[in-house]
Amino acid sequence: MNRYGAQAMTHWKEHKPQAFGELENPEEFFAELGEEISTEIETRARDLAGQEPDGEGYLQRLQRLNTSRLTAEGEVLRERVLLDVEPDQE
Repeated sequence: MNRYGAQAMTHWKEHKPQAFGELENPEEFFAELGEEISTEIETRARDLAGQEPDGEGYLQRLQRLNTSRLTAEGEVLRERVLLDVEPDQE
């Protein structure tokens, strides 16, 4: 299980215990979810980074790629991992 799957599992255990309890095989579910999230982050980061501008230097490229990666990661984690808590957990 990658770090995204582990993060989702921890979040569900704490904030969505009923949904977590209904999973037949939590390890498998979160391992697959983690892989899906990782792929989605990579795809979205590539899209956000766009094409390399003419004359872009090494540091500018590094900044562009890091920013797109962090933005993609934040978006996907909010959409797929950090889900709303169950009503009785608020």
